[in-house]
Amino acid sequence: MSIKDLPADARPREKLLARGPQALSDVELLAILLRTGMAGKNVFQLAQELLDMGGIAGLLQASPASLKTVKGLGPAKKAELLAVFEIARRALSQRLQERQAFHTPDAVKQYLQLQLGHKNHEVFAVLFMDSQNRLLAWEELFRGTLSQTSVYPREVVMRALHHQAAAVVLSHNHPSGSVQPSRADEALTQSLKASLALVDVRVLDHIIVGQGQALSMAEQGLM
Repeated sequence: MSIKDLPADARPREKLLARGPQALSDVELLAILLRTGMAGKNVFQLAQELLDMGGIAGLLQASPASLKTVKGLGPAKKAELLAVFEIARRALSQRLQERQAFHTPDAVKQYLQLQLGHKNHEVFAVLFMDSQNRLLAWEELFRGTLSQTSVYPREVVMRALHHQAAAVVLSHNHPSGSVQPSRADEALTQSLKASLALVDVRVLDHIIVGQGQALSMAEQGLM
């Protein structure tokens, strides 16, 4: 069934205007963005296929490569969806940055999933915090295959001093999806802790991000 076949008051666009966006299902909201389906796949089926990638949260971390697997998405639809996803990520990121403090690992993990979960290459990044755990800055410092030899403690220490940080949260992503820390991750964490301790900067956590999930090494007792 296409949108045109529905009664006027059941069509997503008309329903949104009459009753507000909260009245629509996830499928209906996506159908408005997509507008049309394709031969053999109506717009609601196309929307559902996108949601099967991990729901709305999964879509916020979608990459151009992941959307290529969905038949029926031309360049225009892909560009529009990616633009909307990026706007949503930036809005959520701004909201999190405006919070007074990151009081729980869950708040930090949520922020880092927005920043790193959609990347298809490995990134090492640092959250620089003040003495009350308020965010001073977020920086991506290293890219590529990460190891104790490719992440330079001296550079991390210099950036912490630049921001006058009292504490940091280390983070990196695993594009493969698994968030289990390796021995190299544990060794890197200990090396950075020792280097930052020399300038009285605490390492609060090291969080590993995968698509749709994140692991706190502090919560796992690995700090």
